[in-house]
Amino acid sequence: MEQKYYNNLIVSSSPHAVNNEDTRRIMLTVIAALIPSLCVSTYVFGFRVITLTLVCVVASVLFEYVWNLLMKKPQTATDGSAALTGLLIAFNVPSNLPFYIAIIGCAVGIIVVKNLFGGLGCNLFNPAITARIVLFISFATEMTTWPLPKTMTGTDALVGPTPLGLLKESSDAVLPATKDMAFGFIGGSMGEVSAIALLIGGLFLIFTKVITPHIPVAFIGTVAVISLLAGQDPIFHICAGGVMLGAFFMATDYVTSPLLGSGKIVFGIGCGVMTMLIRLFGNYPEGVSFAILLMNVLNPHIDNICEHFLTKPKKVKGGANDGK
Repeated sequence: MEQKYYNNLIVSSSPHAVNNEDTRRIMLTVIAALIPSLCVSTYVFGFRVITLTLVCVVASVLFEYVWNLLMKKPQTATDGSAALTGLLIAFNVPSNLPFYIAIIGCAVGIIVVKNLFGGLGCNLFNPAITARIVLFISFATEMTTWPLPKTMTGTDALVGPTPLGLLKESSDAVLPATKDMAFGFIGGSMGEVSAIALLIGGLFLIFTKVITPHIPVAFIGTVAVISLLAGQDPIFHICAGGVMLGAFFMATDYVTSPLLGSGKIVFGIGCGVMTMLIRLFGNYPEGVSFAILLMNVLNPHIDNICEHFLTKPKKVKGGANDGK
C-alpha cells in the first residue's frame, strides 16, 4: 500500500498548475479589470483602439491554437491566457501602430516567449513585456509615434511626445496637468494613459484576491520615494508612463513574479528602482518594461534569498530545540 501511494505522488517544481477552469477564471477576471482602461483609451484615441485590440487578441489566440496543433499538445487557446497576452500587448503600443507590427509582437509573445519555453507556467519572462521591448527595438519610429488625445487635436499636430518625453527633452518643459494624466488625456501607449482607470482595475484584482497588494504598493511606493529624493513630482511619475499598468497587471504575473510575500516586496522595490534609474539617468524616457524584464531574470533567485534571510523558521512544539 505504501509503495502504491508513493507511485501516485507527483512532485513538480513551482508554480504548480491549476486546472483549466481556474486558469480561465483568473484570466477572465484580469481581462475584466482592464476594461475601464480600454474604455477610456477608446474615448481618448478613437475607435481604432478597439480594432487594434481585437487584432492583437485574435492573433494571439490563433498563434496559440496553431502552435498546439502543430506540436500535438493539449489545446490551451481557450483558457484565456493567450487572449490576455494579446490584450496586454495592445495596451503597450500606440493606437496608430500598423496591424502587421502588432501581429509580429503577438508572435514573439505567444510563440517565442511563452510556448518555446514550454507554455503557460514555464515561461521565464512576461510575454507582453518582452513583445513590447522587441517591437520598440525593431520598430522604433512606429513605437514612438504617439497620437494626441482628441481633446488636443485642435492644433495642427496629430502626434506629439508623451509627458515623460517632454520631461526628458527639458526639465523646464510645460507638463500636462495631473488631472489630464489621471483621466487619460495625454499621449502614450493606449492602455496606460489613464491612471484612475488602471487603479480601479488594480483594486478590483486585489479585492477579488487575484493578486496581492505587495508588488503594486512596493513598486509605486518606490517610484514615489525616489521621485521625491530626486526633487521631482511623485504624482507625475506615478501617473505618467507605464507605472500603473506595470505595477498592477504586468509585474504581478504569477509565473514571472515571486511566490513569497517578502519576495514580492523585493521584486516590486526592484522594479521601482530600475524604472526611476532609467527615467532619471538613461537615454530612454521610460523604464518600466526594462525594469520588469530585468526583475523577471532575477525572479528565480528572489524567493530563495528571501526564504533564507527573511523568513523565520517555525518553531515546532516537542522538537529537539523546544524550550531553548
